Amino acid sequence: MPMTESEITPTPSASGSGPLLQIKGMLKSFGAVQVLLGTNFEAEAGEVTALLGDNGAGKSTLIKCVAGTHVPDGGQVILDGQVQHFHTPQDATKAGIETVYQDLALCDNLDVVANLFLGRERAHTLIPGILRAINEEPMEQKAREALTLLRINIPSVRSLVKELSGGQRQSIAVAKAVLWSPKVVILDEPTAALGVAQTRQVLDLVLRLRDQGLAVIIITHNMQNVFEVADKASVMRLGRRVAKFVIKDASPDDVVAAITGARTFETADVA
Repeated sequence: MPMTESEITPTPSASGSGPLLQIKGMLKSFGAVQVLLGTNFEAEAGEVTALLGDNGAGKSTLIKCVAGTHVPDGGQVILDGQVQHFHTPQDATKAGIETVYQDLALCDNLDVVANLFLGRERAHTLIPGILRAINEEPMEQKAREALTLLRINIPSVRSLVKELSGGQRQSIAVAKAVLWSPKVVILDEPTAALGVAQTRQVLDLVLRLRDQGLAVIIITHNMQNVFEVADKASVMRLGRRVAKFVIKDASPDDVVAAITGARTFETADVA
């Protein structure tokens, strides 16, 4: 059964008491179209939170406001008890929020190491003030350590990304985000278009991220995945959160009813 709104309105906190990430009263319009109507959302450290809703519910816009891609018209993003003001994706990344979108943003013609460090390459000085060169050895070592920690199996860190399977590519995109010690990792449809074995590989990785104490947010339409890896779920419809569930206490029918509007739950956000 869903929790009531009074039960899910948290108190801002730091260092582990209360939600690590909170979104309060988020507003966003594009011209005359209001996409977010005072949306609330929370994600706890060491938990997987599913963000659910039909197409057009406002999920992607909400996440892009958190990730710094969109600047909201109102509301707050609170990370570890501190109000944040993100104007670019780099702002969100520096604060500790990493997002892996469906397109993965990987370069097929580069190897795994180059992709993991793309835009963040380590370099050493050859001629002071004139010439710097990429320092491959520490990059390769850190890449190996990250993949070992996440138990990601690939032929070699020097394999070209285009040579990897769909599940391996998704895993590399996640590793690229985790490499920089984020607090929150957002995964947009991480198992879309993957086969059974590849989906299992990615879901196991999601659980490992949770077990490392990260707040993991997963956007998906796959209800089976939700009930396999998520601890909680927030459901959006028409720009608002309409329900929130603790997965172990919920049924797929209740969650689907919230998504479709077949049932009304007493968890609506107040704009």
